Amino acid sequence: MNEHTLSMRLERVAAHVPAGARLADIGSDHGYLPVALLRRGLIAAAVAGEVAATPFQAAERTVRENGLERHVSVRLADGLAAIEPGDAISAISVCGMGGETIRDILDSGKACLTGQERLILQPNGGEQPLRQWLMDNGYRILVEELLRENRFYYEIIVAERAEPRVYSAEELYFGPLHLQARSPDFLAKWQRLLRQKQKTLAGFEQARQALPPAKVQEVAQQVQWITALLA
Repeated sequence: MNEHTLSMRLERVAAHVPAGARLADIGSDHGYLPVALLRRGLIAAAVAGEVAATPFQAAERTVRENGLERHVSVRLADGLAAIEPGDAISAISVCGMGGETIRDILDSGKACLTGQERLILQPNGGEQPLRQWLMDNGYRILVEELLRENRFYYEIIVAERAEPRVYSAEELYFGPLHLQARSPDFLAKWQRLLRQKQKTLAGFEQARQALPPAKVQEVAQQVQWITALLA
């Protein structure tokens, strides 16, 4: 993967960035996403934010090699602190981290959000707490995508501030739009997860030490939901 050829996962993220957007790509790694979008003439400008020195330098190199220094600001900063008021950001992408990490980035950077931005989020697991944060903070989920790449399932969640929407516990767990669409990839993912959860539950029953009842109950509830989903 490079700025010419994005992974399938990043191509799907790119597809949800509005044309002409001013993008902040947080945890940009090599800066491939903003550079690819600029090379294609699809966005106006970008900020590539990185918290670690090595990927920050890699992103700087990608931008420099493509002659895009005037269009992409590469910044060493923690989360949304990479965004400055003058950037006039209209879209934020956060990809390839756990859902809880993405939630924490959004929560600790709330002061940097105007509420006008489109959020394009690609969590690696932990989607439920991320959806919970979106609901609690007045965001509506516009798109949910699930794709399989290199044996892994990846989710993409696109959200914008809109009419507040209250999601049920099951919608937060599975994804409200996934529950409506029930794509083959979605059902295959949950078939695999059902087997894992059933094993976990069986392990709980064999465990000698007492486990918190709430934890056992949580997994039992999930098994029940997934079984009903696949019935």
